[in-house]
Amino acid sequence: MDATLPTGWTLAASAFNWTPHIIEARRTSAEIVTGIAGDNVANVIELEPGLLWRTFPAPQNHEVDAFREELRAAGGRVSTVGCSLDDFTGTTQRRTTGQRLEFLVPQLDAAHRVGATGVRLPIGQAGPELLRLILPLLHDLDLVLFEEIQGHQTPHNPQIRPALDQIAALDDPKVRVLVDISMLMPALPVTYLDELARGGISPVLCSRLESEWKDPATNQAVVAALRSGTVPGRIHTLFMNLLIRFGRSDAAELRDIMPLVGGFHLKFWDLEDADGRVSQPIEDLGRLLTRQGFTGTLTSEWGGHEWLRNDPSEMTRRHLALAEASLAAGSTREPAKAT
Repeated sequence: MDATLPTGWTLAASAFNWTPHIIEARRTSAEIVTGIAGDNVANVIELEPGLLWRTFPAPQNHEVDAFREELRAAGGRVSTVGCSLDDFTGTTQRRTTGQRLEFLVPQLDAAHRVGATGVRLPIGQAGPELLRLILPLLHDLDLVLFEEIQGHQTPHNPQIRPALDQIAALDDPKVRVLVDISMLMPALPVTYLDELARGGISPVLCSRLESEWKDPATNQAVVAALRSGTVPGRIHTLFMNLLIRFGRSDAAELRDIMPLVGGFHLKFWDLEDADGRVSQPIEDLGRLLTRQGFTGTLTSEWGGHEWLRNDPSEMTRRHLALAEASLAAGSTREPAKAT
């Protein structure tokens, strides 16, 4: 699949893409996830263990081992395991650092046991104390902890910067940044805009979202719509993507943190790409990665199943083909010369 990509770039698929099928439970979650490799969609897979293992968040060895053997037989292997760090007990009491460690360790053990190369947490969630405690475990288990940034979480965001500085200060290859390219959206997904219009968002705001997404003032219009109470309840959660999951950055804004970056989520929502709104950010990324000498995994992650009912295997297969072509084009294209 990645024959045309630079050496050291690996394409993968996230099991998250198959969430609707896993929820339907017409097949077991293990059958669905191993089918990603068995059906030749991708042979490198990122796991969402909360969707996969019934014994999560403390996966039992027998369940992990059975899945590992089934995936291996299908020709697949695991890249990253998405970990969970529940900071509260069953009440509203916050877990101590020791309790947080106790909650996370079984997940690290399971990731190692299933053959993963890394685990994933949201940026900054571990914090300095827990990070200090798990760093020796990461070395013992030969795992990389990826701290993920996405959507509005730009490298210059003051809420994100301390965590990035901490990773830089550690200067340890076992702790890296994972960038979700939901940060890099030149325009909103066509099908998402259609869904907002059907859901009752005003034509004036829909038009603005379609034509002026990158204008910072558009964000103010989104907030104003929320405060006015005019967002219909049935699409309120979907509407919140505008403030959380969709970003306005450019690939160039990642340049300063690239020495810390070990992987990417190639987030996509739909494949409506007539104007390059899906492919262009990936091509721009390919150009940046080539200049920076990047090596790592680039994972197809489909978020559009929140409102689309398309087949995840078809969507992921098509997206991986598009991503490969876009990354390859970016990696071989010379930057434009200043005039």
